[in-house]
Amino acid sequence: MINKILIANRGEIALRILRACKELGIHTVAVHSTVDKDLKHVRLADESVCIGPNPSNQSYLNIPSIIAAMEITDATGVHPGYGFLAENADFAEQVQKSGFVFIGPSADVIRLMGDKVSAIQAMKKAGVPTVPGSDGPLPEDKEGCLKIARDIGYPVIIKAAAGGGGRGMRVVHTESALLNSIHVTKSEAGAAFGDDTVYMEKFLENPRHVEVQILADGQGSAIHLFDRDCSLQRRHQKVLEEAPAPGIPDEARQAVYDACTRACVEIGYRGAGTFEFLYEDGNFYFIEMNTRIQVEHPVSEMVTGIDLIKEQIRVCAGEKLSIKQEDVKLNGHAFECRINAEDARTFLPSPGKVVNFHSPGGLGVRVDSHLYSGYTVPANYDSMIAKVITHAEDRESALNKMRVALDELVVEGIRTNIALQQDLVRDQGFRKGCVNIHYLEKKLSS
Repeated sequence: MINKILIANRGEIALRILRACKELGIHTVAVHSTVDKDLKHVRLADESVCIGPNPSNQSYLNIPSIIAAMEITDATGVHPGYGFLAENADFAEQVQKSGFVFIGPSADVIRLMGDKVSAIQAMKKAGVPTVPGSDGPLPEDKEGCLKIARDIGYPVIIKAAAGGGGRGMRVVHTESALLNSIHVTKSEAGAAFGDDTVYMEKFLENPRHVEVQILADGQGSAIHLFDRDCSLQRRHQKVLEEAPAPGIPDEARQAVYDACTRACVEIGYRGAGTFEFLYEDGNFYFIEMNTRIQVEHPVSEMVTGIDLIKEQIRVCAGEKLSIKQEDVKLNGHAFECRINAEDARTFLPSPGKVVNFHSPGGLGVRVDSHLYSGYTVPANYDSMIAKVITHAEDRESALNKMRVALDELVVEGIRTNIALQQDLVRDQGFRKGCVNIHYLEKKLSS
């Protein structure tokens, strides 16, 4: 087992990782920017190192500073959490070359799955269902692009191979708009990602966003922890998640589970990962794989009883999976609401001092948060300040539990989106289940 882990992140996920390490008897090192010296996990870690000024590129994205912090503290491994450097293949490679353990997949696998074109090709080979598309980068030949679109059928979507987070994509409804859309997307991709490669896919009109959680040891074993529905989104950013996804036939679920675990074995995947799909009319369509722990991982933990962070650490330390697929049982239903420091109506960020913080409680209620009364939320980073998770024997009970938990949650001194989440868990359309990815945007615009 790794004896000391440097946590290369901040906020609630850094605290989540720290707690898992402490339970495993692993010493912890917290790195932080100057503004983050009072973060809860920094106070609780065995050691802490300031790695730079507030801007992310001078601290949490500063690879030399993070590796130097590992060297001076004699850390043996690094956990990147999510965001920042979690899916940076160069970081993973430099960590490994420096003699440390990267808690995640190999740099080669991160590169393979980080490029949308190579990822789709790898998934096709493994039998994972994909969206009908160009099966690779679009050609320079204009007629070739037009033919591909005709074969797929409009509407289509042009995507940047190096894109992510909802950026680098453009929907095209008519042939007359296609070539200009390709040109604009290529230009934007080159400027934003340093890679202007684009590809084309069928644009699904009213899909749901369903994902499969996996664990693999890189030694020939992989298991799934069922699925999650993340369809409530605003501008491609998830707002509320649940597990399992409601209303999907068992046969369709099992087929996609089998394909995902098979793919993990074929690509030599190690650690926790998530296969993201669009789901429409009974069919799954692969869109990407996140080669890291997800923000919404708690709902999978709640319905399986498996600690994903601990398992992630164990397999990346070289251990084989201790859990077999038949050991993973689905128990009840879980929801997660993301609480952000932002105005519930305008969505503008709301940094500032938290005057009073009260966390809800009770059976089946979990809150992952780094907040405490007197903490100042900085303006420099992502606005998420907490995750409220509830678990019960069925979907309706878990949703009712979330309604009560949100009503108990108190964050004073800054604006938050608690009011939006309170509205969503009472929304009759959502309570019925199976809403598509456009549901929240339409609700907010009405």
